[in-house]
Amino acid sequence: MKLAEQIIQQLIDAGVKRIYGVVGDSLNPIVDAVRASGGSANGGIDWVHVRHEEVAAFAAGAEAQITGELAVCAGSCGPGNTHLINGLYDANRSHAPVLAIASHIPSEQIGTSYFQETHPERIFEDCSVYNEMAVSPKQTLRIFNSAMRHAESLRGVAVVTLPGDIASEDAVDSVPEWGTMRRAELVPDQATIQEIADRINKADKVAIFAGAGVAGAHDEVIALADAAAAPVGHSMRGKEFIQYDNPFDVGMTGLLGYGQAAEGMKDADLMLLLGTDFPYDQFLPDTETIQIDRAAQVMGRRTNVGLLVEGDMAPTLRALLPLVEKKKNRKWLKSLLKKNETIMTKVVGAYTKKPSKLGPIHPEYAASILDDVAAEDAIFTADTGMCNVWTARYITPNGKRRLLGSFLHGSMANALPQALGASVSQPGRQVISVSGDGGLSMLLGDLLTAKMYDLPLTVVVFNNSTLGMVKLEQLVQGFEDYGVDVPAVNYADIATAMGFQAERVTKAKDLEKAYKKALSHQGPSLVEVITDPNALSMPPEVESSQIVGFATSLSKIALNRGAGEAVAMAKSNWRNASAWRQF
Repeated sequence: MKLAEQIIQQLIDAGVKRIYGVVGDSLNPIVDAVRASGGSANGGIDWVHVRHEEVAAFAAGAEAQITGELAVCAGSCGPGNTHLINGLYDANRSHAPVLAIASHIPSEQIGTSYFQETHPERIFEDCSVYNEMAVSPKQTLRIFNSAMRHAESLRGVAVVTLPGDIASEDAVDSVPEWGTMRRAELVPDQATIQEIADRINKADKVAIFAGAGVAGAHDEVIALADAAAAPVGHSMRGKEFIQYDNPFDVGMTGLLGYGQAAEGMKDADLMLLLGTDFPYDQFLPDTETIQIDRAAQVMGRRTNVGLLVEGDMAPTLRALLPLVEKKKNRKWLKSLLKKNETIMTKVVGAYTKKPSKLGPIHPEYAASILDDVAAEDAIFTADTGMCNVWTARYITPNGKRRLLGSFLHGSMANALPQALGASVSQPGRQVISVSGDGGLSMLLGDLLTAKMYDLPLTVVVFNNSTLGMVKLEQLVQGFEDYGVDVPAVNYADIATAMGFQAERVTKAKDLEKAYKKALSHQGPSLVEVITDPNALSMPPEVESSQIVGFATSLSKIALNRGAGEAVAMAKSNWRNASAWRQF
């Protein structure tokens, strides 16, 4: 038996079903061992052949986030494994347990500037929780075991650099037994629980801000909000875990936010940060704060925190709830909820009921219709950019749906690769990738992967022929939009040529039918929606500097390119502006 075969057996024993990657010379021993394993249908491992290693890393990260289990990607030496880096950064920052096999040049050539030589042990250091090189058959099995344990326990990326000649050597030891890891619950001591309760009971206005760390603690957070009369805001990653069945929801804060979350946090005299490492500290108020999280290393680095509590969310809140006195004064909470409802209807919902007849389809409307027709347990993947805004606001969570994106790393082109990983690992579930034309075109080649495996996923492309988020950033900073135009391309035609069922939609009335046709197709499908390039998102708080910057930009556009563009932009967003004037 070869060492490569033992490595594959280790992965099988750990429950791994597939490896995403692109074959290459130094990786051939591993790929051949995958072939010899017979595939997952026969108790082995599948090889998922993608067109770019970055896609492999994104796909593995998506699988790990959805299943909560170890996922694996691989790249050949040199360019093959450096292509993994962007997707691995995203997986690591998303706390996805991923093992990356970075194959390497022959061990005797390391350090000689050999063909395709890099230094993977240096390259991957910043995007991993474990990063080691295999140097002998006896050590390699221990390294792989340690790598997988690190990925699982620390919820991040583990990288093993594996020279091809080492993988080809004969086995010298038996495969170590893979034991099941049992994770203990972490609950603070009773004195700490009592202190949290005392602070909540003393405060007049308590607000909760929840992140992805509240996953599995939905009911406990809602019960706490009820007792403390606390509005519940959430981060982008926290939305899918806390917004549904939540009578205390006041929306999302941050650059993509909406609703009353920002105002609720600003007015509170006690802020509870639950399971969040929200990076935008300008949206966090300078008020008394308690932070509860399993990951102690993230606490206190975004805002001043008076009480930092390490613990698993659900059991910690269950211990806390009996000590929290139910607040009788709920006037502030009711006021926020009422205002939030108005904003959701008149501002966030401004373009979701009646499509505008002024021009191209509004992306808000396109996202809202997609939300209506998607399955109750659909998996959505959203590209970075304006698609993040539209999915954050218009895709409704219900406890069964999932929404993945590059929410912390912020990479473009993540949606299609993540949809591939979701579809491969979750057969039978509806998977929908939502991309802009800029994001989709960046890794367009992996539409072929979806066709190669005949995956029943749907790619929705909001084609506005511009990099919309960058354009908005330029405008609010007082710049003319420049360098953001994307050439007019018919993505439906491209997808059709690749074997997709594809359709281009230019009229709002045709959207629902096109979506339903695509979602019912037993294979890969694509819906290209021609959307308004001038559609803008309104942030939860509009600062005076943004107003000045935007006005300056429109003035420059009118002077240098004519008034027509400025007028078109105003017309495209008149409902939002009209609704915001009420607040």
